[in-house]
Amino acid sequence: MTVFRARSRGVAPDPTKGFALGTHQGPAAPGPRYGRGLAAIICIIIAVGGGYWWLHRGAPADAASHPALPESIPVLVAAAERRDVPIYLEGLGTVQASATVTVKPMVDGPLIEVRFREGQDVHAGDVLARIDPRAYQASLDQAVAKKKQDEATLANARLDVARYAKLAATAYTSAQQYDTARSTVAQLEAQVQSDQAQIDSARTQLSYTTIASPIDGRVGFRQVDAGNIVHAGDTVGLAVLTTLRPIQVQFTLPQQNLPAVAAAMAEGAPEVLALPQDADAAPQNPALDRGTLTVLDNQVDPATGTIRLRARFPNDRLTLWPGAFVTIRLLVATSHDATVVPPVAVQRGPQGTYLYVLNADQTVARRAVKIGHEDQSAAIVTAGLQPGERVVVDGASRLTDGARVAIAQPPGAQPAAPPLPETASRRAPGAT
Repeated sequence: MTVFRARSRGVAPDPTKGFALGTHQGPAAPGPRYGRGLAAIICIIIAVGGGYWWLHRGAPADAASHPALPESIPVLVAAAERRDVPIYLEGLGTVQASATVTVKPMVDGPLIEVRFREGQDVHAGDVLARIDPRAYQASLDQAVAKKKQDEATLANARLDVARYAKLAATAYTSAQQYDTARSTVAQLEAQVQSDQAQIDSARTQLSYTTIASPIDGRVGFRQVDAGNIVHAGDTVGLAVLTTLRPIQVQFTLPQQNLPAVAAAMAEGAPEVLALPQDADAAPQNPALDRGTLTVLDNQVDPATGTIRLRARFPNDRLTLWPGAFVTIRLLVATSHDATVVPPVAVQRGPQGTYLYVLNADQTVARRAVKIGHEDQSAAIVTAGLQPGERVVVDGASRLTDGARVAIAQPPGAQPAAPPLPETASRRAPGAT
């Protein structure tokens, strides 16, 4: 420090004090503060490096000594049940009216009256329309008059026969005249019978001028209005009548179902359910109507390999309409005390059908099973599963044998209520 002050005052350095003091041109030596800062930086670097080493060297060893549990897969489960299961055969059917009549005129003439309304329910014998009857009434009267004329002639001829019979007996006339009189009587009798036939024909033609309903049913659209001239040969009728109560449904089933259907018909008239075409067989989708099987066709259609059947429904609520397509379910048998699971639980693979069964440790086991009958509402398990075991019904696509699962609540289900707190409390000493 003395040397630096001497230089600043212009005094020459002492050569006896050493070379370094006289020739030093650099900065001053670092002070104590500089050393403490450098030590702090070095400590920070050591701490960061140690942390890095701990994260990248110590973590794998810790993970190896404590492996993480596999992730649980959320699934929905259902318990297998033991119950009676009705076995239905399902097919597509077409609703048909039990009777369909096109009302057409049977005589020619002006249509003077239409007595029905479109969509009206009518009964057999109800008058629907009337054609001008005057010409047909005149023909009937003419035929009646002709018969009376011929009956009078016949009466006179019979008197002649009686006279000729007496004269022929006393030989006052020839036998030929007597025979001629008898022949005339026979001819007139035949003429009277012909007149009666003409009367019946004219009366029938006259009755055709009143058009009545031949069946009970509902009237469709009116095709001809009053005032038009109608003819017996017209291709278009006045209207179409259809019987809606009862009603029929014709449907088909594969020929492989023929033995089951025949066995069911041998025991009685099997029950048939009619469902909307786009509805499934779930209980929340009630049947449109319930009926019975009435006809099993006497042959298999070789072109399609199907059998035709026909069922009859009361249709009291008019839920079935002619021409509509419906889904038909035919009851052929009932499986008693069957093990049943939802059909969505059944999985299929190269080795057959299987289920994912829930174990007690919240894992699943893939188990091969045999399915006896399956429809949209239930699948009957004949081997490989016991009633009460729980199977996966949703989420099976992500599962493998032994996978850990978490049971989820079905959509819309109420969450489980939390346990109630203990109501017992410790009483204070002396409390009653």
